[in-house]
Amino acid sequence: MERVQLLDTTLRDGSQGAGISLTVADKLRIAQRLDEIGIGYIEGGFPSANPKDHEFFQRAASELKLQHSKLTAFGSTRRPSVSADEDESLAGLLHSGAPALTIVGKAWDFHVHDALQVSLDENLQMITDTISWLKKHNKEIIFDAEHFFDGFMRNPEYAMATVKAAEDAGADWITLCDTNGGTLPHQVHEIVTAVCKQASAKVGVHTHNDGEVAVANSLAAVSAGARMIHGTINGIGERCGNANLVSIIPNLELKLQHPCLASSSHLQQLTELSKFVNEVVNLVPHGYQPFVGHSAFAHKGGIHASAIMKNPTTYEHIRPELVGNERRILVSELSGVSNLQYQAEKLGLDVRGEKDKVRNLLNEIKKLEHEGYQFEDAEASQELLLLKALGQLPEQFQFDSMQVEATKKIGDEFTSQAIVKFRVQNEMVHTVATGNGPVNALDKALRKAMQPFYPVIETMHLTDYKVRVLEEKDGTAGKVRVIIESTNGHDVWRTVGVSENIIEASWEALTDSLTYFLWFIQKPTKETAAYPV
Repeated sequence: MERVQLLDTTLRDGSQGAGISLTVADKLRIAQRLDEIGIGYIEGGFPSANPKDHEFFQRAASELKLQHSKLTAFGSTRRPSVSADEDESLAGLLHSGAPALTIVGKAWDFHVHDALQVSLDENLQMITDTISWLKKHNKEIIFDAEHFFDGFMRNPEYAMATVKAAEDAGADWITLCDTNGGTLPHQVHEIVTAVCKQASAKVGVHTHNDGEVAVANSLAAVSAGARMIHGTINGIGERCGNANLVSIIPNLELKLQHPCLASSSHLQQLTELSKFVNEVVNLVPHGYQPFVGHSAFAHKGGIHASAIMKNPTTYEHIRPELVGNERRILVSELSGVSNLQYQAEKLGLDVRGEKDKVRNLLNEIKKLEHEGYQFEDAEASQELLLLKALGQLPEQFQFDSMQVEATKKIGDEFTSQAIVKFRVQNEMVHTVATGNGPVNALDKALRKAMQPFYPVIETMHLTDYKVRVLEEKDGTAGKVRVIIESTNGHDVWRTVGVSENIIEASWEALTDSLTYFLWFIQKPTKETAAYPV
């Protein structure tokens, strides 16, 4: 099938999303990763608009070693009543050194009158002058026909006149923009089909997600003949965001058989790329995001788990490994024996002769979930329950007692002190530690006591701590659930504790985390690798 080019605008349109701010270093890092997965075009920013984007293009020239991607600078048509060779913003595009330029121009007569406040003929001349002048400097030109779909539905003759002006001036690509994000897929298909019949230049689309159909609109455009899609990683962008390339890429590659990356093998980097961009822009990953989310291939119902074990195609539209993700079989009050059997097999345990133990454990898990536990997001705790039920969990320590005190004096910071006592390898250990809160103090005391026996715990630390009140009507006396996330720098695992006392719930999650870590280190097999975020 014919290749579809991708233009990633995460660094430009994506950075316009609320709450998102990228440094030059951030933009360089993201650009490098986009090149590694094989995106065709990377829109780096508007070099004439701000010092940050100007610096990005300067540094990109010397610091980026692009193998697959073409760096693209963004700008607009010349200003009214100013010639192209006198427009400083156009000169800035040339000085960026980018081999490709994206030029945005008005395609909706309403915007020409009300936003630009020029005549319709002047707008066409602005498009012509800008593109023809830039083509003299041997640049590849991508013309973004802004508000094209709205313009076409209201005045198709003028919308097509802007396309014709860009084509005649030498534009290599004509991008039809759904700038307000309100067009529906059937409308996109009809309009792109009409444009492709009339246009001589290659056609692309740039869609926004205000109607929650940006991905669908992009794919509809491809089926109608478009051969370039603009979008962002994870769909970040202004208002409701842009078309999500993380969903578009696998749909193109796997469902429509349109190659869009440098190599089909690069598709396996997709989940990691999604996580990387979320980390750089400081966004919490969306667990339910298609293809790459933590729950994209999670199965909870017992009937589903049983079928998945027979043939994954029963409840999965693709193999998760194709996009770098993995399958998860969740254990909860909705689970059946198959869920636990899958988890046991994942741990390398044969439970075919342990049906009674497995059923008893399943009943115990359902009872615990009724009491407030939740193992969907604390699979490490659930695995420990399974190992314990099967007699496969070594005992690293035996709890004896703990005490936590909080102190606050006038002029001093609030501090907490934890005292813990337990037996490790037949030796009674008693330690004291202070922290900036009770959980931090407990964590330090536990580590202090265990480190002489298990020095490897220096490599693990807590990364997240969440508390949820389960019975709000009981106020401060209500039962709470604590979820703790831990890491050793490579693997990530989560544990859970539940109690009317937040300290006890935290202690349970803490000790589970340490127990899982020590068990994991003692049995470092691929199957027991913890859960990637």
